[in-house]
Amino acid sequence: MDTYQEKSNWKIYLAIMGILILTASLIYTTSVANKLAEEERKKVEIWAEAIQNVYNSDDVEQQCDLSFELKNIAGNTTIPLILMEESGKIQLGRNYGEKKDLDFDFLEQRLDELKINGYPPVPGGEGNLVYYEDSKTLKMLTYFPFVQLGLIGAFVAFGYFSFSSARRSEQNQVWVGMAKETAHQLGTPITAIVAWIEHLRLIHEGNDDTIEILDELNNDVGRLNLIADRFSKIGAIPELQKTNIYEELENMRKYMQRRAPRKMVFEFPDLNEKPLYAQLNAPLFNWVIENLLRNALDAMDGKGKISAKVSTDNNSINIEISDTGKGIPSNKLKTVFQPGYSTKKRGWGLGLSLAKRIIESYHSGKIFVKSSQINEGTTFTIKLPKS
Repeated sequence: MDTYQEKSNWKIYLAIMGILILTASLIYTTSVANKLAEEERKKVEIWAEAIQNVYNSDDVEQQCDLSFELKNIAGNTTIPLILMEESGKIQLGRNYGEKKDLDFDFLEQRLDELKINGYPPVPGGEGNLVYYEDSKTLKMLTYFPFVQLGLIGAFVAFGYFSFSSARRSEQNQVWVGMAKETAHQLGTPITAIVAWIEHLRLIHEGNDDTIEILDELNNDVGRLNLIADRFSKIGAIPELQKTNIYEELENMRKYMQRRAPRKMVFEFPDLNEKPLYAQLNAPLFNWVIENLLRNALDAMDGKGKISAKVSTDNNSINIEISDTGKGIPSNKLKTVFQPGYSTKKRGWGLGLSLAKRIIESYHSGKIFVKSSQINEGTTFTIKLPKS
């Protein structure tokens, strides 16, 4: 199992754990809310009974014994309720606020909403009905799991972005250090190889076959110098120059076609096309194209077609590199640009990750997989700002 599959699995596990925690919280809160709702209904029933007793008392002696009922009536200060007569007329309201308790238009509106929402009334005697709704405490308890979820989500998101930012910064430092150290380490043997080539030229002067071999060795050393130069530019701010896209693509086609199997077909734009310019660092841009072409060659077993197309829109130059290779599985499209991703047995899986960094960080562009079909091929798109 690769690193990114493990990472994806951990995300699934954490999501499941989060759902379980939220479910448990909802179950517990719902249970408490139901118990509180039962208690509130009992309080309303006691209040309604107390009101009924008060209304039924018709002499002074009975009224003197209503201290318990009056205490219950006065004790309800949290549950909003409306007392409605048998005729449908509202008699009073409680706990909506000092002014709203006397605002019968407001009470009529609330009563209609309670009826629509299916709140069951409590009989109040003499045909009266008491309509009530949840207290503020019960409403707050009902919404608590969602508030809790929001707070936990905000905390997790803040922590995730903070750690991700720190990790990216640390990763960038490691990459820059690795790239510069690689360039430094390459420098010494390259210089020595150049010296040995010149020494061999002097020894075999006049031997055309040997000189031809030395010329090819010198070309490969020049390539090593270019690689070292590319690594040295990682982490620094590269110098961008106005460059013809068609020329750079043609240079990379020539270089890669000489090293590709004979059955490979390259279809690239004609160099005689009207020049199309972009601000590029040619060595780094060519590195991106080389990575895409090498990946395309690896995806085809010595036979197939690699094509490049260039187009423009209002703000950008679009370069499409396509192959007729094995394609990329749809579940891997989001990870192909991440460090360490590779379908090859050899290699570090850094090529596309470096390509993304070069295009997006240094050239203010974008690179992405436009399309990919298994056993049909893949198309990468590079978007660069117009010069």
